[in-house]
Amino acid sequence: MSTASRRVTPAERRARLARRHLLTPAARVAGVEDVAQALIGLHATDPATVFLSASARMRIPTVEDIDQALYDPAAMTRLRCMRRTMFAVPAALAPLIQAAAAKDRHRHRPEAVKRLGAAVGWDEARYTVAEQDLLAALAARGEATAAELAAAVPDLAEQIVTFPGKPYESRQRVCATVLGVLAAEGRVRRSRPAGSWTSAQFRWTTADPLPELPAPEAQAELARRYLTAFGPATAEDLKWWTGWSVSVTRKTLAAADAVEVALDEGTGYVLPDDTETVRASEPAAVLLPSLDPTPMGWRHRDFYLDPAHTKALFDRNGNIGPTLWWDGRIIGSWAQHRDGHINHHLFADPGRAARTAIATETDRLTAFLGTTRVIPCYRTPLERELAAQPLGTPHSNRA
Repeated sequence: MSTASRRVTPAERRARLARRHLLTPAARVAGVEDVAQALIGLHATDPATVFLSASARMRIPTVEDIDQALYDPAAMTRLRCMRRTMFAVPAALAPLIQAAAAKDRHRHRPEAVKRLGAAVGWDEARYTVAEQDLLAALAARGEATAAELAAAVPDLAEQIVTFPGKPYESRQRVCATVLGVLAAEGRVRRSRPAGSWTSAQFRWTTADPLPELPAPEAQAELARRYLTAFGPATAEDLKWWTGWSVSVTRKTLAAADAVEVALDEGTGYVLPDDTETVRASEPAAVLLPSLDPTPMGWRHRDFYLDPAHTKALFDRNGNIGPTLWWDGRIIGSWAQHRDGHINHHLFADPGRAARTAIATETDRLTAFLGTTRVIPCYRTPLERELAAQPLGTPHSNRA
């Protein structure tokens, strides 16, 4: 890693963020594939997040266009990769991302066999039979939900307790475990949800495993793409975003020929051809959904988020709720009431221009949602409060 002496200020980092994360009207793109290319991938744990992250950055977003691209295997791939989190990534990048960040995917099966052995007494032979029966049932049907597969293969309907003793303890069918392993191995993939585009009940279909790529080369290329989209960033940022170890992160930054710059947080990194100063665009407002890839892209967030607001915006597991942005900085939160109107809360008055832009973006999001109601799968304190407020409540600061 070579050294550069210049300092990148928080203001310049916000300017880079706004441009490269498509957070201004001038930067918006045509389709969800373009959005995913710019951000490397879209968080897909919550089905609604993908649609809302894409629509915020598209020139003329429609549910139909986003749906068509998301479930076209030639365009997009759903992959459990960075930090073992589900992402929707461009299909062309899927082999690279899998090799670089789908950590220990070949260990999922033995871990699942061990877990089911402890929970319900399964051995590897029984697991193998259930797995083969699931694949046969899926091949015969073409597509099926987990519930349909459990009905077709009775062993898959057996229930286990997940995370026993934890606050988030729950019960789930064995089918979910087996599907999760097959998905990690690339042998099945999610298809369209059984309900609306906000539904978490997906259909499944068979898939061909992705090509295997050498991990070190893939990791270096993923680091380059991360720095292109998120740089400058610290080594801790890259480690947190990918889920890599400290040693892998350091080796990968060296392999990517990353250049050091000075940040408020310490040493940051950019690519060798990305050391020039980036000027700010015209300030713009945008409403991003919970788990959006922009606020979830860095470990150190002070350059775009006042630490005093972290507790209101994140749940106890580190998942961020809906955020309201102005000029590359989080200035508040928003939520949809059950009657459809959108409430928002500003941490401070950003001025008339910002309030006008927020009103425009609120109307834009309202039009995209139409009659659909969205409740984030991970709810944060401020989102819950805003979602419960009737229209006209002063605290909502509705645009």
